[in-house]
Amino acid sequence: MTKRFSVRTSLAVFVSLFTLAVTSAPAFAQTQTSQGKILAGFFEEWSIYYANYNLANLESNGSAAKLSHLVYAFGDVSASATDPSTNTCVIADAWADFEDNNLPPVGGIADTWPLYGNFAEILKLKQLHPKLKTLISLGGASAAEAQAFSTAASTEAGRQALASACINMFIVGNVGSDWNGNITAPGLFDGFNIDWEFPAATDKQNFTLLLEEFRNQLNTLSAQTGKQYLLTFDGPAGSQNYTNIDLKNAAKLVDFITIDGYNYAGTWESVTNDASPLFDAPQDPAFGQHLDIDDTVTAYLKAGVPSQKYVMGVPLYGAGWTGVPNKNHGLYQTSTGPSTVLLSNGTGPCTDLSGNTPGCDTLLTAGTATYATLSTLTANGYKSYFDPTRIAVSLYSPTSETFYTYDDPDTAFLKALYIDFRVPGGLGGAFVWAVKDDDANGTMVKTLATGLGR
Repeated sequence: MTKRFSVRTSLAVFVSLFTLAVTSAPAFAQTQTSQGKILAGFFEEWSIYYANYNLANLESNGSAAKLSHLVYAFGDVSASATDPSTNTCVIADAWADFEDNNLPPVGGIADTWPLYGNFAEILKLKQLHPKLKTLISLGGASAAEAQAFSTAASTEAGRQALASACINMFIVGNVGSDWNGNITAPGLFDGFNIDWEFPAATDKQNFTLLLEEFRNQLNTLSAQTGKQYLLTFDGPAGSQNYTNIDLKNAAKLVDFITIDGYNYAGTWESVTNDASPLFDAPQDPAFGQHLDIDDTVTAYLKAGVPSQKYVMGVPLYGAGWTGVPNKNHGLYQTSTGPSTVLLSNGTGPCTDLSGNTPGCDTLLTAGTATYATLSTLTANGYKSYFDPTRIAVSLYSPTSETFYTYDDPDTAFLKALYIDFRVPGGLGGAFVWAVKDDDANGTMVKTLATGLGR
């Protein structure tokens, strides 16, 4: 089915398609309010380099005004098995975080010496948007960060040291030092997003205990300052990973959970599939394996996570395969491998992946592309296909035999409706990974904001 509609012009069609898509899904609440829904955006510190995406862009394109939370990725974690007292948070990139004095200023507000970099721009965003909450995400997907969390969380002394050091650095604001001396940024972050990917089965109890230590120390600080601090963690979508977390008890300790709503498929597999489908479908070769958002929501809610703490991830990037035969518009077909890296204008391929040549899709990774790039492909020989059963969209070029799965404004809006109506009162909201991958107008963020009533 070729997609022929637009969020801006066909709201009635969206509602009809949404109703069609959920006829075999669990019953939806008929009344609720979307006021107060979370809309968070992850900003990667490395956005300022090849992508040349700065917090000033987030402000100028109007996205910052739509966000309830800005999540900065990442702060690193360091832990010692022999001396837990040395466990600490670590600045991942001092230049990007607080030294770069050439970033375009948010709102034209000048920097205040000696604080520069992204941290200075975050404070300006908070000045312009007093209701915006900012979180520092600790960890990330690397095995080294996962091991550091595992080591730090394994003893009471280690948990206490890590929480204390991270709070001092990112909440109190003693972020570091350079040639200018000590760098402080009080009021920089309002809390943490713990991104421990992925705890092993042996980490299950310690994962909860680490959250408990952070929560207790943040509460102690609140008693001193009168401010409320946020604690969240990033929840995986795959059952082999979220079963290693005591979801019910972990959820009691946090304000909300950012739960991945993507990577259900990707080029680690040779068969094409939807990477972020809302629902399962019998025609999917992987049917029944719970590789869809609704099954993930069901699992988290069944485990005891309150619905208002479930914040759904929406990807601003897609997965692509090449060597895909022209059958079923490329969906559920065997490929010869990942798609090549495109130029950012949707043509291609990009022949220099070193990051030294401008004009490539900014992910610079075969088998992936940003929404900004993918949104140009219908002007470059691709057709767009919408699946109302799964609430999924794809692109296919029979000429290049290339297939992409991604989210566009249509699926984003429908996912927002799902958040609004999945249960009475709805889910907690949505987040995007990552804001730099949106188009220049912030279309995806703004579409989600509309759907969530922000």
